[in-house]
Amino acid sequence: MTSEDGSERDQELEQPSARRRRTADGSERDQKMGMLVLVATPIGNLGDLSPRAVAALQHADVIAAEDTRRTRALLTHSGIPAAGRLRAVHEHNERAAAAKIVEEVRQGRRVVYVTDAGTPAISDPGEHLVHACIEAGLPVELVPGPSAALHALVLSGLPTERFVFEGFLPRKGAERAARLAALATDSRTTVLFEAPSRLGATLADLRRVCGPERRAAIARELTKTFEEVVRGTLDELVERAAEVTPRGEHVIVVGPASPMLVTDEEIAAAAVAAVSGGASARDAADVVARSLGISRRRAYEAVLNARQEAEG
Repeated sequence: MTSEDGSERDQELEQPSARRRRTADGSERDQKMGMLVLVATPIGNLGDLSPRAVAALQHADVIAAEDTRRTRALLTHSGIPAAGRLRAVHEHNERAAAAKIVEEVRQGRRVVYVTDAGTPAISDPGEHLVHACIEAGLPVELVPGPSAALHALVLSGLPTERFVFEGFLPRKGAERAARLAALATDSRTTVLFEAPSRLGATLADLRRVCGPERRAAIARELTKTFEEVVRGTLDELVERAAEVTPRGEHVIVVGPASPMLVTDEEIAAAAVAAVSGGASARDAADVVARSLGISRRRAYEAVLNARQEAEG
């Protein structure tokens, strides 16, 4: 996009759009165009709120928020007055709130929706709000920005060319079992959200259905000072979760299912190749583990065996 296009875009945000409307007497006048604007907000680092997001919040007629307390704090930090514009839209009132917002957009009001953190309409009430406005033939716009799912996916080190977002798994029953079974054989990388209280149980279920050697990663405190991404096999991650008390929302990224099981012979051959290249035992084990999707412990044992055979 050229700088000229960017300037025009900024002007659109600073001054709500207008359209010509023919009145009953046949004359024309300008009428403010209503719109639903979804604005991505920081998932941890407040510096990630974009200038475009600030402009959208400044000029909104209504700011619909999943948690008005969090949004009020964000507005205060950014120097944006709430001015009586805040309205709660959450899972308990989303249908009634969506109907009211649709009417306000019809009347020419600019309604901005923000979630607690990240991009709206992903595992939050914004999805229903978007659907209601689209069904009513009303314009919907997204101001893009932070996304915990994409952030964790990129940092996981797992394949990103094909992935699926599963959100929160069902807590129990046949629906949870079915989702886990589908995930176990999926050839795409899978991204999940999980609460700290359920992290250990979910990792254990993933290990059971996917196998202990499946590569995965856990991400927490994303974009914050103590951002942490732990990578390894599901077996290793289950052990770690049992040793450390999890805090904060977590993103679990599970690598794709292998088309076939890796045999001991394949691991031994990969270890010999890695060792013959002159790499240290540690580096060779890392190469073997990443390339075959096995645990570093298993790869390290194969590398040690390969070195002993080469020296003997």
